[in-house]
Amino acid sequence: MSYQIINTEAAPQAIGTYSQAIKSKTTVYISGQIPLDPKTMTLVAAEFTEQAQQVFENLSAIANASGGSLANTVKLNIYLTDLTNFSIINDMMQKYFSPPYPARATVGVAALPRGAMVEIDAILELG
Repeated sequence: MSYQIINTEAAPQAIGTYSQAIKSKTTVYISGQIPLDPKTMTLVAAEFTEQAQQVFENLSAIANASGGSLANTVKLNIYLTDLTNFSIINDMMQKYFSPPYPARATVGVAALPRGAMVEIDAILELG
């Protein structure tokens, strides 16, 4: 195969037919992460800020397992069940990223797996 499967116990295991991430040459595609605790595989909290923080921690764990870090992120897709949380995501991104920030799309959705309020996927460039 010309790609590598990335898997770490420091992030939640896949809850469907997908991999945590795929590394193809110097690009890493991280699957959508919801705020699951990697140890219990349950949602961390009912509060949005705690859910968003767990999602970024899950993304960070997978980025580290791929040989990179969140600093290598070039693109994020963020899915929110309530777009009034948009400003909270902006504030939280300042804790996990430095300028120049990655490209990003933020989309309002009707529902997410397991009742999560946020899901984020990422693309990293390690080269």
